[in-house]
Amino acid sequence: MKQNNLKEIQHSDIFARIPQMNYLPRWGVLLLDILLSSIAFWLSVWIGSGFLHYVNLYQQPIPIGVQFLIVIFTQVLAFWAFHTYSGILRYSTFIDTLKVLLSNISVGFILVIFNIIMDHSAGWHPLMNTVLAIYVPTAFVLLFSLRVGVKTLSENLERNQGSPLVMIYGTQSAGVAIAKMLRSVGNMPYRPVGFIADADERHGYDLAGLRVRELNEKLFAWMSKRNVRHVIVSPLKMKEINPAKDLQQFIDHNIHILTTPYFTQWENLDDIDLQRIGRIDAIRIEDLLERPQISINTENVRQILHHSVVMVSGAAGSIGSELVRQIQQYEPQVTILLDIAESPLHDMVLELQKQYPGSRFIPVIADVRNRERIEQIFSEMRPDVVYHAAAYKHVPLMESFPNEAIQANVLGTKNMADMAVKYHVQRFVMISTDKAVNPTNIMGASKRIAEIYVQSLFRKLHAKDENCTKFITTRFGNVLGSNGSVIPYFRKQIAAGGPVTVTHPDIIRYFMTIPEACCLVMEASTLGEGGEIFVFDMGEPVKILDLARNMIRLAGYTPEKDIPIVFTGLRPGEKLYEELLNQKETTIPTVNEKIMVARVREFDFESVSKEIDHLIKTSRMSKPFTTVKIMKQLVPEFISNNSIYEQLDPQ
Repeated sequence: MKQNNLKEIQHSDIFARIPQMNYLPRWGVLLLDILLSSIAFWLSVWIGSGFLHYVNLYQQPIPIGVQFLIVIFTQVLAFWAFHTYSGILRYSTFIDTLKVLLSNISVGFILVIFNIIMDHSAGWHPLMNTVLAIYVPTAFVLLFSLRVGVKTLSENLERNQGSPLVMIYGTQSAGVAIAKMLRSVGNMPYRPVGFIADADERHGYDLAGLRVRELNEKLFAWMSKRNVRHVIVSPLKMKEINPAKDLQQFIDHNIHILTTPYFTQWENLDDIDLQRIGRIDAIRIEDLLERPQISINTENVRQILHHSVVMVSGAAGSIGSELVRQIQQYEPQVTILLDIAESPLHDMVLELQKQYPGSRFIPVIADVRNRERIEQIFSEMRPDVVYHAAAYKHVPLMESFPNEAIQANVLGTKNMADMAVKYHVQRFVMISTDKAVNPTNIMGASKRIAEIYVQSLFRKLHAKDENCTKFITTRFGNVLGSNGSVIPYFRKQIAAGGPVTVTHPDIIRYFMTIPEACCLVMEASTLGEGGEIFVFDMGEPVKILDLARNMIRLAGYTPEKDIPIVFTGLRPGEKLYEELLNQKETTIPTVNEKIMVARVREFDFESVSKEIDHLIKTSRMSKPFTTVKIMKQLVPEFISNNSIYEQLDPQ
């Protein structure tokens, strides 16, 4: 019977939890502190009596054992008052040390006051002042040594576990906080060995116990020698630098770049909740391509959107969904979410209801190609502002289905624009593309025809009524992370072990983040007086081959060695580089340096409208060559590239 009870105890949770304990419970820390305080008392007695000869143990008014109990009882009360036992020893901080110091000082102060009171009232003091004078610093040293010793031992043990070494790029408060986090918080995957400062910054000194080194070739040699293959870029540093240029040197040296989530700048490091910033992620290619935050005139946008009925077509898409999110900060009366994709729209509505509980959304399943359905929606909803983002956008697919491109991009835009006029929409903003400039593919040409329609429609209306619907067009290039774009595609290929497929070694593209593009769209919608085509500053073009190589390096692989790159040839309709303006077009600046107005060729609405109607009618006949031939007549600069429709171009 006793043996069975013993086995039950051995297999109980009490013993199962022992190997899983990675810290002492509070009562354990308290017992250790009491033990060290006891040692400090008897050590003080020994020093006072046997070493300094200031204490005579045989002439005390009360026994030394009773004095010991008084001191330890008072010390325990001080431990309780300052909660010195509440922290984890191996994560001890300056605050923990300060608590221990204050508890010891308070013990000395209380007992000295106790001696003075007893001396005045009874003519004798129960405790030895010399022992108290020695006890206070001795107890602090022992308690402090316990915490420092456990912390140092823990760090040394963790270092022996083979954690990768890491440098921290950035010496401001955020960089110091990251170093502090890595050295003090448990289960961190990296061990910091130093800071990196730019060439024009101070270096060659120690910061938070780590060396600050200059960013140069000597640093990379030093890192290679010591097998330091990781760098963490502090959030403040990311805001100071141009990631695409300043971090390239790390990529070129096969250094794995890491970062923490963006968080606000801290003024006082003591207030940092280190557990809150504990996530460390590999930097993404989007972070390298992202540019400084754009500032727009939010007051102008607010005047247009505040308490307005706003409709967004293609609301479940990459651009449309971000437009919807940004619109909410201006408190519209209601936002109409128009899309043909049922599941993405449903998911979008659930996300918005959770993220913006105070906003009102009306999801509408509809096809912009269905004129009767679109008119029904406009007549019922009566929108004040329309952002038209619904479109087919994939170049190779549209090259195979030109009739569908016309139906969605041209007929869909025509239906939306016509209803906007009929139901007195104040502003109609069309989302276009850089592929509409000197188009070499069906998709770009269809968007150019849609541009022509809305621009010529406005010119006709404005000639009769200056208060007519303002039609505004915005052009920009590729957006980072949009559905079906090159970056998610490359990421999947790298995750599968390659190869990464690039169409041509010299192909380049302009890139912009989705929030950046939508931000400029909203600003352009306030700047336009109607009929303008706004062009965005897309920054420097990016070579797709370099993009692929950098993504492979950021994933921790070596291009061509670990992950092969295969050139597949230009796809139908694809060209090596995109243009934001036609060669004959010029631009004029606006109040926002990121937005320009394109001067484009103007068309007579009556004649171009008949041609577009003929094009739409032809596209219903399933005769792609006839459709494309009419497109080329409407847009003479449309010259096909790597396409079966090249035979329709003049030789």
